Amino acid sequence: MSEPSDTGPFFHGTKADLQVGDLLTPGFRSNYRPEVVMNHIYFTALRDGAGLAAELAAGSGAPRVYEVEPTGAFEDDPNVTDKKFPGNPTRSYRSRAPLRVIGEVQDWTRLTPEALRMWRERLAVLRADERAEIIN
Repeated sequence: MSEPSDTGPFFHGTKADLQVGDLLTPGFRSNYRPEVVMNHIYFTALRDGAGLAAELAAGSGAPRVYEVEPTGAFEDDPNVTDKKFPGNPTRSYRSRAPLRVIGEVQDWTRLTPEALRMWRERLAVLRADERAEIIN
């Protein structure tokens, strides 16, 4: 795994209520294909990208964005890099090592109800498409 040169800051979106110092680890079900247990933990250097992930995350809690720091090597997220967006304009990454929570971020852009509905519809179409696999 070659580590990207991005130095962050980095963010993770979730519905989990976390505390400073908590570790986010791989091994949980994908928000996009719940039948898949993920081998990596995903994060981004874009605050609002993490906000989108928080809005779409599984669970009933409030969407939250946390600033995180990788504790080990990380790589470009192959699910979006080159597969969907040449290069890495989304500044999306993944790691097998935990991410440490540095703090909660309050100033991220929430989706409108209409935008959230549209994203959920797009994900439903992807879930129904057998060819749309997650590179795990």
